[in-house]
Amino acid sequence: MEKAMKLYKSWLSYSLEDADLSAELRSIENDEEAIFDRFYRDLSFGTAGLRGVIGAGTNRMNIYTVRRATQGLADMLKNKKSNPSVAISYDSRIKSDLFAKEAATVLASNGIKVHLTNRLMPTPVLSFCVRYFNADAGIMITASHNPSEYNGYKAYGPDGCQMNAEDSAEVLKYAEQTDIFGANTSLSFEKALENKMIEYIEQSVYEDYYNRVAGESVCPEAIANSDLKIVYTALNGTGNEPVRHIFEKMGVKNVSVVAEQEMPDGNFTTCPYPNPEIKEALALGIKKCIDEEADLLVATDPDADRVGIAVRGADGKVRLMSGNAVGVLLIDYIAKRRIEKGTMPKAPIAIKSIVTTSLAEWVAKKYGIEMKNVLTGFKYIGEQIRLLEEKGEADRFVLGYEESYGYLTGSFVRDKDAVITSMLIVEMASFYKAEGKTLLDVYAQIEKEFGIYHHGVDSFKFAGAKGLKKMQAIMQSLREGAPREIAGLKVVSVLDYQSRVKTKLESGEQSEIELPAANVLEFRIENNCKLMVRPSGTEPKIKFYYTAVSDSKEAAEKLCADLADFAKKTIE
Repeated sequence: MEKAMKLYKSWLSYSLEDADLSAELRSIENDEEAIFDRFYRDLSFGTAGLRGVIGAGTNRMNIYTVRRATQGLADMLKNKKSNPSVAISYDSRIKSDLFAKEAATVLASNGIKVHLTNRLMPTPVLSFCVRYFNADAGIMITASHNPSEYNGYKAYGPDGCQMNAEDSAEVLKYAEQTDIFGANTSLSFEKALENKMIEYIEQSVYEDYYNRVAGESVCPEAIANSDLKIVYTALNGTGNEPVRHIFEKMGVKNVSVVAEQEMPDGNFTTCPYPNPEIKEALALGIKKCIDEEADLLVATDPDADRVGIAVRGADGKVRLMSGNAVGVLLIDYIAKRRIEKGTMPKAPIAIKSIVTTSLAEWVAKKYGIEMKNVLTGFKYIGEQIRLLEEKGEADRFVLGYEESYGYLTGSFVRDKDAVITSMLIVEMASFYKAEGKTLLDVYAQIEKEFGIYHHGVDSFKFAGAKGLKKMQAIMQSLREGAPREIAGLKVVSVLDYQSRVKTKLESGEQSEIELPAANVLEFRIENNCKLMVRPSGTEPKIKFYYTAVSDSKEAAEKLCADLADFAKKTIE
């Protein structure tokens, strides 16, 4: 507490440039807990960059933590490159535009060229721009789908993927050597624009991106000839312009927009948790679907890298579809259409995260597609695309996806892309509507062929310093006392991705997991069921993933609920 109080007083006495920060510090003058939470640690620059609550203090997102991280990035780049450059974009969150300009100013002050989007643009556009400009790094100011009080700073490498662990560690090392108020801001933003150290990205670059997106369509005539009726919501984020632009470019005719969530608004007043995985965030879109008898709801998150959907069934009811289900549908649709059109590459590859449904592996196998499993985090999917590209085999990549509503086709973007995926989902739904089917019907056919896979995800939040200790204790307890039985079923094996060891419980036989170390536990249960546990790398929460496999929907749902009960007891 003494250290936190000392830092608090130093901030209170400093002439802060953001009046909001000064007001906040004065408001907590007699609140030791509030002071401690803001100053008990530095907001750490990890492999996902920065993410935290907006506000005053070393453990908050503000202009000083952004400047310090950017100074670390500048020092890392100057140590490696002679004339480095960086691309920067930002989303609709509170202070995102300010943080983007602050980062650009620090880089320019350090002699680093900046390509800055001239308005808010999605994460996938930032990834594209890094590669377009042959930049040495990228910065996306976003907290993705977090609540409105959060903002973040995602760092990208020259390949357009989120920055690797080695470079992130070096950025952190340099940032820690920088005083919180000591970043180089010798050049003003206006002066840097004037001398072209900062340049706004022109519309022609975005048009190049849109053309590449359109090129990912596998059956464009399905859209052009369709009477599919769509409701779209940007959830007050960056998707409104690019998603609607690509719909228009592809000839999508019947699009109705959720007006309350159309324009950028970092307060997210109609969806406090703007995550397309959450039903409540899609409530207005679902209502509009029902009122207008639309076929499909498409929803993108604030930085437009994730997309969620709801589908009107043959009975007229609108139902949400999970990220797992949509990914299975996409790989099935893309494979069928590309085989029919003769555009399927030789030795095709799809890539998914370890927590994503194994049903996708069976569907991929049916079409002769190799499925690679990687750690959670789309950068690992991007890394596999880069490795293919280095061998001149990028065209082998068919689809990458995570159960958390992130998907990608093509190799020109190296992060999940809701613009591409929104187009493909509409195309897929249009194609099947012409056959008299909904996406729900098609998924039911896949389940009939491969079995009922029911999935669930629970996130348990643990805020502050106490929460961090609690999460660590839960993971340690599960490692030291791995359950032999879960939900009445035998645990067959335990995979500890941190030690990279798989253990068969009956025999005690151990084998190496050929993936990088990660704080993840996987319990493989009889009958192809599974439970996985993973602390989030970007938020103060633990996530439990459930897979229940059965021959009936009711049995699978019951088993999934039993797995969830086990998780709830685990965190008590």
